[in-house]
Amino acid sequence: MPGTFDEAGEEPRPEKDVIAAASAWRNQDPDDETRAELDGLIKAARAGDAGAIAGLHDRFDARLVFGTAGLRGELAAGPNRMNRVLVSQAAAGLAAYLLGHNDEPSVVIGYDGRKNSDVFARDTAEIMTGAGVRAILLPRMLPTPVLAFAVRHFDASAGVMVTASHNPPRDNGYKVYLGGESQGSQIVSPADAQIEAHISRIASERTIDSLPRSTAYIMADDEVVDEYVRRTVELAPRKAAPLRYVYTAMHGVGLEVARRVFLSAGFPEPVLVEEQAQPDGNFPTVAFPNPEEPGAMDLAYAKASEVGADLIIANDPDADRLAVAVPAGDGWRRLSGNEVGALLGWRAAERLAAAGEKGALAASIVSSPALRHIAQHYGLDYADTLTGFKWVSRVDGLAYGYEEALGYLVDPGKVRDKDGISAALDFLGLVSDLVDAGTSIEEHQAALDREFGTFASSQVSLRVTDTSVIAGIMARLRNEPPRELGTHAVDSIDDYAEGIGAFPPSDILRINLAGGSRVIVRPSGTEPKLKAYIDAAVLDGDLEGRREAAEAVVKELEQAVRELIA
Repeated sequence: MPGTFDEAGEEPRPEKDVIAAASAWRNQDPDDETRAELDGLIKAARAGDAGAIAGLHDRFDARLVFGTAGLRGELAAGPNRMNRVLVSQAAAGLAAYLLGHNDEPSVVIGYDGRKNSDVFARDTAEIMTGAGVRAILLPRMLPTPVLAFAVRHFDASAGVMVTASHNPPRDNGYKVYLGGESQGSQIVSPADAQIEAHISRIASERTIDSLPRSTAYIMADDEVVDEYVRRTVELAPRKAAPLRYVYTAMHGVGLEVARRVFLSAGFPEPVLVEEQAQPDGNFPTVAFPNPEEPGAMDLAYAKASEVGADLIIANDPDADRLAVAVPAGDGWRRLSGNEVGALLGWRAAERLAAAGEKGALAASIVSSPALRHIAQHYGLDYADTLTGFKWVSRVDGLAYGYEEALGYLVDPGKVRDKDGISAALDFLGLVSDLVDAGTSIEEHQAALDREFGTFASSQVSLRVTDTSVIAGIMARLRNEPPRELGTHAVDSIDDYAEGIGAFPPSDILRINLAGGSRVIVRPSGTEPKLKAYIDAAVLDGDLEGRREAAEAVVKELEQAVRELIA
């Protein structure tokens, strides 16, 4: 039976070869679960089972590679999945890279509460130590921002965080940070390709049971957590208002550190969503552990209504993202990432102005243009970046950065990645200052509209089970570009496939519309989704009229975009 063709049109390895590859992988796999998984697939494939053969091709005809947030994939056997063999190869490849770029290389390793995160972290520590890299393992499951901070705190050559952030329960991931000139930011080109080359070489030359290992790595103590808390509390307002706020960790690892930060800053105890307070990699109360997903914050809304809260603070499972909800009529309204991003950006600009300092504000290109207008108003530099904090965090002179997917960097002197805990404290500080001034978030947003213009945004996502569907839609949009979206004519389309200006090649289309609105379409870098980002800006007219006009444009474009990517 011939093999199926891959996306490039080249025939993959024959069945006997993919079975041989699976058998070789199985024989070096130290994990009972994934070894048993392969035993079943190999047996069924040898018996001619088409589903098992397809399953082996899916696992062995490709490898996971570094994307928007590092390696990320489903927990299962094979090089196209997350498992102990793949992680061991990745650790050995990263070790080889570090040894080739540092006289005395070191790495700090963290992990979250997902299945196998602790196992992958220990495998990494042992392989790094065995290779001659000084390895420091964080003392327990902790938020991603603590690991990102630890890279700079320990002046490490690199950092590894085992997490899949807000992905579905069956996923896990492997984020890599670099110290030195990268200042603790996530890897970008050419380092990612160089590390992958080492990984591929090691995977082809040796089995993981032949890799030297050592348990003589360093176990960090709580000093690094204490210092993260101390540095974060520097963002606290002079006087913390006695706010009543609900907090959810979304079944993740945020509670311990976030609570310490809030209390140390002078805020009262948060009211917890108890069902989601402790780490649970099965995420039993949500369909997807992402505060952006419908239903994910329903328990927080119910708790907030029950206790009469002033606001809701939510972190995603590894606490690098922040969601905020405020009272709205008889219920609650989650602020969009762009709304929070603009409010915190305005706060950052005010902070710089008060200190007489300059700096740069930055946002990913799929985020609202509001931050650019704020920067211009204060005479600050501004930069658009590609999606992902590995790009935002590298902007020269960065004072504040964000991306609309609930990621905010409010303290780049401390950490060079999005930080949902620091951002949560900064937002609590904003609300506290507003209460002290006798105003509210709603009134503050109206003031932002008056000062900088009215901006409205939305997002349309298409979740798929077959990622080739996404590639097909992107190809169709390039081959048959739209001439209008709703009643809005298309002025131009920017295709980033070959790179534009300083932007490297990326699978992004920016559709510029008459009147200044825009739609950006791109595949998600962390989930099987196609995303479309809609933005409208109205700078003239009365405040109420501007808001209605901007929201009407976005509403019309939402429907047009759903039809476009269907």
